[in-house]
Amino acid sequence: MKPRLFTPGPTPVPEETLLELAKPVTYHRSAEAKAILAEVSEDLKYVFQTSQPVYTLTCSGTGGMEAAVSNALAVGEKAILCTAGRWGERWRGVLKAFSADIVAVEVPYGKAVTPEMLETALKANPDAKAVFTTLSETSTGVGHDLEAFGKIVAGTDALLAVDGISGLGAMECRTDAWNLDLVVTGSQKALMMPPGLAFICASAKAWKKIDATPVRNFYFDLRRYRKSLLESDTPFTPGNTLIKAQRASLKRIRAEGIENLWARHTRIAGATRAAVEAMGLKVFAERPNSALTVIAVPAGIDGSSTLKALEKKYGYKLADGQDAMKGQIWRLSHMGYTDAFEVLGAVSALELVLIESGFKLEPGAGVSAFQKAYATSK
Repeated sequence: MKPRLFTPGPTPVPEETLLELAKPVTYHRSAEAKAILAEVSEDLKYVFQTSQPVYTLTCSGTGGMEAAVSNALAVGEKAILCTAGRWGERWRGVLKAFSADIVAVEVPYGKAVTPEMLETALKANPDAKAVFTTLSETSTGVGHDLEAFGKIVAGTDALLAVDGISGLGAMECRTDAWNLDLVVTGSQKALMMPPGLAFICASAKAWKKIDATPVRNFYFDLRRYRKSLLESDTPFTPGNTLIKAQRASLKRIRAEGIENLWARHTRIAGATRAAVEAMGLKVFAERPNSALTVIAVPAGIDGSSTLKALEKKYGYKLADGQDAMKGQIWRLSHMGYTDAFEVLGAVSALELVLIESGFKLEPGAGVSAFQKAYATSK
């Protein structure tokens, strides 16, 4: 049976990118390797929508988050944490490890932190040095209004740091125009790559704070990356085979155009939500994003067993909930190298396995709703 990957990371990888990974390993300090890194760095600026340099780290996205925290905050400095799920909690873990004074703005799973909540927190904590938030909260399917967040934070001395790991490339995100100061993403989500690379950019405002902050790290010291990138290089051994492959996926993004890419994800996401509702199910997120659709498991259905059956019988791999949400939600990714017809297949397979589980569902209800919503949207 053909396996079909619909987890929100890792995601499917284009064939031309996989072929790059099959080529012989080359020297990472060669002129060719530096030229490739320079090309990738420029294309990343386009994806991030920034004029600032984007730095390539050989690590997971969490490494990029650690770089943001450890470079921008000194011991004991106050940080406002906007958390709406497990990845907001990941920010909390990193902030605690680096001895930040955390002021949490927290909402229940499925809900989003509102701009008004953030504004209230900033007014109550004028000494906050940074705000940490997520673009796409992958654990719940929530998307945050970063444009509004940016307008609020820009009027203060605080930095706005964003986990864009599962959102960048799937959701509209304009780093410079929205006043985002530190943005982190990873290779294995909408950037259509295997895991192994993280990318981070910093605004001029962020660099002023970084340069004034005592060095608290070694490998993740962004000052080292800034110096090396002037010569199209990295301070430590890079994942050069991954960087070369990332170039291929970035070329695919540039060819489609970033605004067309955002629109495609939005269109598929809307059709998927229409399918979910037509099947008698509920979208879990109060403010859903375009990278994935999170579905509340209906009463009487074993959520984890259903996903196992879906994979075993039909080859579709969706993600379960995490931690306390295990068995309570299903997470269906439609980011990156995934098109509408593939998602339509996932909807069809989910219908079949639900019917086999005894759930009352008209066969084809979700499929029909998906097609109608997709056909009438742009």
